Amino acid sequence: MFFLPVKSLLKKVLSLLGPIFLLSIFVTFSAQALFVSPPKEPMPLIKEIFVKQTRISEKVAVEEGGPLVWTIYGEKEGKEDQVLGYAFETNDLAKIPAYSGEPVNMLVAIDTEGVYLAAKVLEHHEPIILAGIPESKLHAFVDQYPNLSVNDRLKVGGNQTENTVHLDGLSGATVTVMVMNVAIVKAAKIAARSLGIISTSQEPIQPMGTIYSDVFEKADWTTLTGNGAIRKLYLNRTTVDEAFVGTEAEHVDEAKADQKQDMFAEIYFAQVDIPTVGRNLLGEHEYEYLIANLQPGEHAMVFMGTGYSFKGSGYVRGAIFDRIQILQNSNAFAFRDLDHSRLPDIYIDGAPQFTERSIFIVRAHHEFNPASDWQLELLVRRQTGPLESIFTSFKADYHTLDKYVDRPPLILPEPELTLAQQVWKEKNTEVIILIVLLVLVVMSLFFQDILVRHPTFMHNFRHMFLIVTVVFIGWSWGGQLSVVNVFTFLQAFMTDFSWDLFLLDPVIFILWGAAAVTMILWGRAVYCGWLCPFGALQELMNIFARYIKIPQFELPWAVHERLWAIKYLILLGLFGLSMESLSLAEQFAEVEPFKTTFLLKFDREWPFVLYASILLIINIVNRKFFCRYLCPLGAALSTSNSIRLFSWLRRRPECGQPCKTCAKECEIQAIDPDGVINMRECHYCLDCQVTYFNEEKCPPLKKLARKKAKYKETEINVKEVA
Repeated sequence: MFFLPVKSLLKKVLSLLGPIFLLSIFVTFSAQALFVSPPKEPMPLIKEIFVKQTRISEKVAVEEGGPLVWTIYGEKEGKEDQVLGYAFETNDLAKIPAYSGEPVNMLVAIDTEGVYLAAKVLEHHEPIILAGIPESKLHAFVDQYPNLSVNDRLKVGGNQTENTVHLDGLSGATVTVMVMNVAIVKAAKIAARSLGIISTSQEPIQPMGTIYSDVFEKADWTTLTGNGAIRKLYLNRTTVDEAFVGTEAEHVDEAKADQKQDMFAEIYFAQVDIPTVGRNLLGEHEYEYLIANLQPGEHAMVFMGTGYSFKGSGYVRGAIFDRIQILQNSNAFAFRDLDHSRLPDIYIDGAPQFTERSIFIVRAHHEFNPASDWQLELLVRRQTGPLESIFTSFKADYHTLDKYVDRPPLILPEPELTLAQQVWKEKNTEVIILIVLLVLVVMSLFFQDILVRHPTFMHNFRHMFLIVTVVFIGWSWGGQLSVVNVFTFLQAFMTDFSWDLFLLDPVIFILWGAAAVTMILWGRAVYCGWLCPFGALQELMNIFARYIKIPQFELPWAVHERLWAIKYLILLGLFGLSMESLSLAEQFAEVEPFKTTFLLKFDREWPFVLYASILLIINIVNRKFFCRYLCPLGAALSTSNSIRLFSWLRRRPECGQPCKTCAKECEIQAIDPDGVINMRECHYCLDCQVTYFNEEKCPPLKKLARKKAKYKETEINVKEVA
């Protein structure tokens, strides 16, 4: 270490800082130019996706309160003006904040079967993408969606698992693309459910059951209706009249006052291919005939009614029975003439008389499941004009008894994790390792008085920890905090605060938690000295430079002290910009070389790479130059110094006057000439504490040792004489 006269030093400082400031200004304005990503109009993109379109509807809700979608029409299968598909913006359906705190708005197109046709980015405010990653990579990510289905389970990265389609992530913007994926999938499912493309049911899945063909017991009508093997739908006139109240058909065929309690319809129904039901109702011969004619996967239902006809008088051959249908798991099974056969008689004891009896076959393609509950739906129609009518429906439930069916256990769908839960699950290894590292740091601080008494071990331990910080926390996990995080938190705190945004990156979240705790306990020094990847990289480079005897350049105290103010001015400037526009503040926060160094690993435009490289080169001869004078994050963290609870760095009365050993050895000049450690600038390297306990280096200890030695020399041995 050597010193130069003040005037020549000032000239050198100005000549050194001038180009750096000019370069930083150039970088930030270059960044601003690079950040420009004007919103794209969706209509040209829709026309590009649907090449054969002839017209596009307005963006409207398909149903009241539903999502806003465009419906695209065109020629399909030789027919004109057919629906080709749908398009929608994710911000209209699933507005999910990304890393910048603003959502990424995308245009998503699906066909009538729920297959993705395209996904296009319309607008985003993600600086990591705009300034660091080419747009081609962003388009390559969204280009993975075509030909996938809205029913597919899509996941960004991760290990290959069954029933999941894994998308390739985007290095350096993992959180952003994960948020984009969630927005696309969520918006597509909302639109598809609203359009009737996919089911809205999220109920547990009942695997296909099997009727026990060998289980039979003789039973009468009372027994089977009593245990639920045969169910009943009963309607009186009052119930039906009330269903039409408020409609045009309210007074059509309305019952008179003395008819209100009269029976309107009474329908008994059952699954007749169950042996106990079928054999008792139909008789042995008819039951065997029925079962022999059922194809695999087919089932038979029996309906027996009085009053309102469940078949209807308007039925014609080849048509569908329009008064009854079976409902199961959001599916509706209607019956055609070939599915129907008249039931001449029933043979069970105690059965009432019915005006109509029929057997209907549920065909295999309906995939009826005897293990799942189902409903009989009866449609009642009232004519309001020559061609106009209004109908309502009534339902009755049917549950097949356990003793008649082999009912497999329910398959409970795996609950869909939130985006934050998915991210934490994916990064559980990083989380565990990071927590272990934090525990090591805290233990080192608690036992620092012991640790510093073993300088060789302490320095080796610290150097290894810094290597881990650079390689794992920095380059592997992207765990470099930024002043942008501070502004994002403040803006969220002043608006609609939610932890969801901050939980999207576990490593950053844990590091911020650790920084907050250590700031309260010991000040900013712990994070800056142990956990900041860029600070660790600078320190390791400087240690190696000193090892190979590269001369060091230190500024006089008066100049050094005044240059501290620069980082606080930068912080204030960025804070002011963030109050006006967080996006603008993010652009000018490129004064931090963190993104270039760790997130993008120097793979970006040359001004950013040059700027970061110059700072690292200066650091070779002046340890942590950026941290000392330019870092706005360090300035922000240092504001907590006045509230720190502990001061564990020991000092002696002689420190500063007359002893200046620690001040001269402090490689970032954080010790004032009077011997006081400036905790706003200290990085807690513990070098001063090594000297404090070293009897061979600390002048007060050396002086004390000499006094003890001199005392021993002059000490008169006293010998006792008996």
